[in-house]
Amino acid sequence: MKHKILIAGIILAGLFTSCQDDYLDAPAKSTLDESVIFSTAGLAAGAIDGIKVPFAETNSYRGRFLPFYGLNTDVEWYNTSQTAGDAADLCVYDAKAINGQMNTTNNAWAMMYSGIERANICIRGLRKYGDPRPGTDLGYLLGEALTLRAIYYADLIKAWGDVPARFEPISTETLYIAKSSRDVVYKQIIADLGEASTLVPWPNETAATNSVERINKAFVKGFRARLALAASGFQQYPDGIRRSTDPELSVANMYALALSEARSVISSGKAKLESSFETFWKKYNQEITTAGGESLWELPFADGRGRMLFSFAVRHTSIDQFQGNGANRGGTAGPLPFVFYDYDRADTRRDVTCVPYKYGTAVNNIAKQELGALNTWYFGKYRYEWMTRYVTSTNDDGVNKIYMRYAEVLLIAAEAANELEGPSSAMPYLKEIRRRAFAAADQPVKVENYVNALTSKDAMFKALVDENKFEFTGEMERKQALIRWNLLKAKLDEAKQKMTNLAAHTGEYADVPATLYYKFKADNVSLDIYGLNRGETANPGADYTAVAWNNLIDTKIASLYKAGVNPDNRQFWPIWQVFIDGSNGKLTNDYGY
Repeated sequence: MKHKILIAGIILAGLFTSCQDDYLDAPAKSTLDESVIFSTAGLAAGAIDGIKVPFAETNSYRGRFLPFYGLNTDVEWYNTSQTAGDAADLCVYDAKAINGQMNTTNNAWAMMYSGIERANICIRGLRKYGDPRPGTDLGYLLGEALTLRAIYYADLIKAWGDVPARFEPISTETLYIAKSSRDVVYKQIIADLGEASTLVPWPNETAATNSVERINKAFVKGFRARLALAASGFQQYPDGIRRSTDPELSVANMYALALSEARSVISSGKAKLESSFETFWKKYNQEITTAGGESLWELPFADGRGRMLFSFAVRHTSIDQFQGNGANRGGTAGPLPFVFYDYDRADTRRDVTCVPYKYGTAVNNIAKQELGALNTWYFGKYRYEWMTRYVTSTNDDGVNKIYMRYAEVLLIAAEAANELEGPSSAMPYLKEIRRRAFAAADQPVKVENYVNALTSKDAMFKALVDENKFEFTGEMERKQALIRWNLLKAKLDEAKQKMTNLAAHTGEYADVPATLYYKFKADNVSLDIYGLNRGETANPGADYTAVAWNNLIDTKIASLYKAGVNPDNRQFWPIWQVFIDGSNGKLTNDYGY
């Protein structure tokens, strides 16, 4: 059963008030409460659960951050990017401080800081009253609180760049503070995760770490490795795109840390790839949350909260046999049209990731698949039809967000090893990823020969950029990776050119068919499609219906990012105007906003 995030009880309410004026009232009763709460494991655990509440608030991760952050890249886009509006602006690198989706006092920025304040109170209380040592329940809870705070800060940095740094509970003196350099934040949360890794057990070593909805050592170390690469990578600072000039965040230091942490997870044997890519995603949609497999940590949503399928699933036009979530659920974003054709035909990740059909209007509650269009694909990693629970909520599906999985640890190890030790050290990690992607008969060529030929550092790096694409399309991790590789605009422009070539069926897409053929399979619901593979141009027979597969027009292609905008100068969202106005003059926007 999924762990449910519930709002802390009355005994904790005073700790987590959202009203700063209430928080600043006389402290005597709160201090007494903290001494009891944070010296008692059961009560402290409830307080730690309270840190997670802001994840699921209406305009937080649930309905604003997860549906929009990470689009548009060279593999993913908002499917209606060409339609002007506040939602598209968040994706096409043209967000304004007054964006109607975000410029509210309860949106993701506010909720992230609410979570940080809750974490700060818990961290202070546990340190002061709890004696949180390794191997104790209170020690675990401190490690969990440190990690949850790091999650909030990591997401603030990747969405907004430099942000206010609060690592102590708010006081009268710190009610209004300016932004800090993200380097300061990176160093603090990387150090915090180092401490947390000494406090939290490996997956399945305790009851607390039996579920991927609780923090465990494999995730903490993997997350620390991810942040090390991000902290040392290219990114837009107020003075331009560059790496950090802080020597502590140098490539040499951070890549060594990333490699060490990734190898620690790998050698532990406490996490592993699912044997089949499709099986992994089916288990995800079935809401199997057992720790020790590929998923390292998931942002946990109760059944009536969260919008992962609501936003990203294969589109369902109406309520049907698979979902009662409502009409036109899923399909707000999808892979770029050429991504399917960039996969090797034998790569088992392709058909899981890229879906060319939707479910049409149900008749007698039964919907059939309908072929979509070349310009609109769907993410197949998210499917109502793979769920075991029939969703009836009208606004939420309750499926968790996978925050990190073991495949990323392997690719981090490969990237860091290539940088520090050369391609031969990276090869075993890349081979492990590709072995899962290809059938045994294909592995001598697609795995062994392919990887063994990557004998230069540059060739290996380019292969890893591609492998991240094939592994993670639809998980919205690509944007931050492109930024830290200093490839954001270059790859977006390459994607536009690829779509132009695909639309004309020229260049690398000259052998992509311009006509598809379909018929229904024996279940009279699923489509049998011919013509998706390169070179499939012969008419398969009179029992198939032909459909033109060629509606990718210039305006759609151009919508990957706003005309006249340089994505490299718009790597972050602006701080929303409501927070600028309420900052007592402490907050301003950089980057030309």
